[in-house]
Amino acid sequence: MLLTGKQPLPQPTPSLREREGEENETMTTQVFHNGHVLTERGFERDVCVVVEDGFIVAVLHGDPPSGDLIDLDGGYLVPGFIDAQVNGGGGVLFNNDTSVEAIAAIGRAHRRFGTTGFLPTLISDDAAVMQRAITATRDAIEQGVPGVLGIHLEGPYLAPARKGTHDDTKFRVPDADEIAMATSLDNGVSLITLAPEQVPPASIRAIVERGGIVAAGHTAGSYDEIRAGIDAGITGFTHLYNAMTPLQGREPGAVGAALEDDDCWCGVIVDGVHVHPASLRVALKAKPRGKVFLVTDAMPMVGADDPSFDLYGETIIAVDGVVRNAAGALAGSALDMASAVRNSVHLLGLPLDEACRMAAQYPAEFLGIGGERGRIAAGYRADLVLLDGEVRVQRSWIGGWE
Repeated sequence: MLLTGKQPLPQPTPSLREREGEENETMTTQVFHNGHVLTERGFERDVCVVVEDGFIVAVLHGDPPSGDLIDLDGGYLVPGFIDAQVNGGGGVLFNNDTSVEAIAAIGRAHRRFGTTGFLPTLISDDAAVMQRAITATRDAIEQGVPGVLGIHLEGPYLAPARKGTHDDTKFRVPDADEIAMATSLDNGVSLITLAPEQVPPASIRAIVERGGIVAAGHTAGSYDEIRAGIDAGITGFTHLYNAMTPLQGREPGAVGAALEDDDCWCGVIVDGVHVHPASLRVALKAKPRGKVFLVTDAMPMVGADDPSFDLYGETIIAVDGVVRNAAGALAGSALDMASAVRNSVHLLGLPLDEACRMAAQYPAEFLGIGGERGRIAAGYRADLVLLDGEVRVQRSWIGGWE
């Protein structure tokens, strides 16, 4: 099955112990039971989930069949969360360390909070750094680093007027060679955030034709310029409302174009800081169901004890969970996906099942992998998370491996 164009799906990943040679036996049949399971009908109590070789083979009502019984103890079994925007975690910033080891460390940090699939995200940087990041992502997928689905290149094809914490000296318009490099990942998803007014429509089409997924972000574009980008192949918006032209009465801007278009997806940061909850509720009412999904835009302090990190030579410190640079611009977030789900329930008034879909099913569909990830159903990967009644992660499985 293909992600987009030429890109094959990342294959099921074994546990770290297995890759290190400590555990090589064949996985037994796993039966998850005695919990609330999120199915297509919402949370169901009297069902069990049967997993073989890393994939769900059945969701059954009634008594569990024989196998390795995994008692959910009344908890909530949901699809593993998928985060399309992860700048860092576990004390690591991807821009500062474009290695397989760094990607693995980021994945471990976020898995504690229910993320079983993610795109390591590189913010605007030089072409050489981008190439190293793509190479490391390819190697991480080949080596079976758990959770790695591809790469998100957030920039450098952005608008200086909406740069946020990006270094605008890195900004440029990609030529044919750079487009080929930026879309060269051949074993996973390539997501590219750009400002449509900065990149010609023909170049956007070229990215899409090479298998890339294109999102609008960090854009000062007018409504018409954003619409032209959508017509050229843009299918998403990166952190809706943030770093883009707002919706106004006589100028709809990027936000207006995002809310109006029924086919585009919108990623949102639900941390109570980046966007007012009322604005997010407006987006949920405006967009068709399934077109708004959660991202963290996480920085290295997620899953780490140190609230600081270096970006472009500047030390940035999270204060009371808010990450800003010296100029006062938001510099990513200290958000994790479990918190984003909780916030969606408490701040936005969403039921837990819908908040979990926004963290799993909807981002999977945006990334073109919704036929195999993001749901608890037969044929889907056994990427699973067990939550307690406070929406805190108790256990997680990637491809059936805990």
